[in-house]
Amino acid sequence: MDTPFTGDANNFTEEQKQYLAGFFSGATQRVSLPFVGLTQDGQFTHDAAMGKENLAVEPSVHGTPVSDLCREELWKYEQNPLDIWDKLIAHADANNAPSNEDIFRFKYHGLFYVAPAQDSFMMRLRIPGGVLSSHQMKGLADIAERWGAGRADLTTRANMQIREFQPKDIVRVLQRVHALGLTVRGSGADNVRNITASPTTGLDATELTDVAPLAEALHYYILNSREMYELPRKFNVAFDSGGAISVLADTNDIGFQAVRVGEGKSVAQGVYFRVLLCGITGHKQFASDCGLLVRPEQAVAVAAAMIRVFVSNGDRTDRKKARLKYLVDDWGVEKFVAETEKQLAFSLLRAPAEECEPRNPIDRAGHIGVHTQIQPERNYIGVAIPVGRLPVAQMRAIARVADEYGSGELRLTVWQNLLIPNVHATRVNEAVQQLHEAGLECETGTVMRGTVACTGNRGCRYASTDTKRHAVELAQLLDARFPIDQPVNLHVTGCPHSCAQHYVGDIGLLGMKVGGEEGYQVVLGGGSDDDRGLARELIPAIKYSELAPRLEGLFQAYTGACRPGESLLEFSRRHTQEELRVLMGAKEMVIQ
Repeated sequence: MDTPFTGDANNFTEEQKQYLAGFFSGATQRVSLPFVGLTQDGQFTHDAAMGKENLAVEPSVHGTPVSDLCREELWKYEQNPLDIWDKLIAHADANNAPSNEDIFRFKYHGLFYVAPAQDSFMMRLRIPGGVLSSHQMKGLADIAERWGAGRADLTTRANMQIREFQPKDIVRVLQRVHALGLTVRGSGADNVRNITASPTTGLDATELTDVAPLAEALHYYILNSREMYELPRKFNVAFDSGGAISVLADTNDIGFQAVRVGEGKSVAQGVYFRVLLCGITGHKQFASDCGLLVRPEQAVAVAAAMIRVFVSNGDRTDRKKARLKYLVDDWGVEKFVAETEKQLAFSLLRAPAEECEPRNPIDRAGHIGVHTQIQPERNYIGVAIPVGRLPVAQMRAIARVADEYGSGELRLTVWQNLLIPNVHATRVNEAVQQLHEAGLECETGTVMRGTVACTGNRGCRYASTDTKRHAVELAQLLDARFPIDQPVNLHVTGCPHSCAQHYVGDIGLLGMKVGGEEGYQVVLGGGSDDDRGLARELIPAIKYSELAPRLEGLFQAYTGACRPGESLLEFSRRHTQEELRVLMGAKEMVIQ
């Protein structure tokens, strides 16, 4: 442009406005802020290559100015939670509860102060793939008996919690855990949570690849990589072997699902992983296929790269928008994948899901009872642990059976139960009898074997209801009255965080207060994997004391009118919400 501007700014032409915008943008880029840093010797320098950071500008965390950080991010900035060992010792010496910011930081060390539900600590472990030894189980039983509540709680991430530690005991508990070859590091707060894997991987004749080594490798990469502790919010990763037992990969931030590609496709035939992104069922969203095929040997690197992208770009100003879902919603899948590729020394394959063979059928009852393994004459025994509560006497009994009849190995599952693998076919009956004598069952009612429950208000300040007690009572009632063969999943969660994933249950219950009493929202028809779908709300609010007759009405209708071989899930999905409410006798409870 050769002519000068005339008139006031309001009269600029569009061409002149664009010129000005470009001029000032360029001028801004040409002006560099002065650098004032400190060398390693503590001397001031103006050279950015010699100083660690520019002390003349406001500091930032992964590009977010400190003044914009949310509360939890500010706590992490003020003191890195990994660097508080002296503080843990001081709290133990003084037998004191931590401050609010240290309650948050302690979670990086697996310690959760759970007042007011319990004036004590809960410890959460990290058990990659849910695999642990009988020796470790016995050691955890000793810890729970000596310092805790005399039991362990199995979780929906194939993990364990031990509760009711006093502040004075937290250091010796952590030391004892480490002596067992276990860790708690990064098991809570803004970290990658326990890495899950198909519980029968390596044992299942129908699986496509053994994923236990991948879960273990990612676990150790995280433990040894400080950047993996810099996430803006929690993060879940799962590896599904493609076999008979699902690990609910589509409820994770990243799910790796094994698939087979046959001949004549756009990529070489073989076994790969489809990559699923952004599962967050508490927000009513399943992980969706992002169009990638990853070879098994690449999977851990891809997971690390995706987590690094999240670390660098996740929202640190608003906790409600800090999960991976919101970054991908903002960017789109293609940009997220492109940013991931920048972190990798290899290219990612892209192929439509239709080029992959269908997934192997899922056995929804395969985590309970006796099942054959791929190893000749070997079986695994799925032990029912109602809502995951496992007293120390039963912990020791399970370890003893694993030693005497198996290989000393145990497998935890996402259904709050466990497996004892490698039991010789000739000794299965003896092993089952030993478990029975310890009060443990390997066969249980259809509803009970598919029941999961979060901690509930006896151990969590967020929960509105006593979920574990209610779940067991309802499952026992329904199994006693309606002995059915088809699988039923009952998911009972105490608050909208949905730790028990109530939206993916055949029956889902969300705890709330109803008329001053404990009660639930009731949803029906949820499922994952091949049955993927979010449950539909049937009853917005009902007192627990009034709930059982409604569920009995539903089961009465199902057992009386289901088609041959039809599951409760299939039955519920072929009826409208209005029809189901009528069957439950709950029509009058619906808010219009």
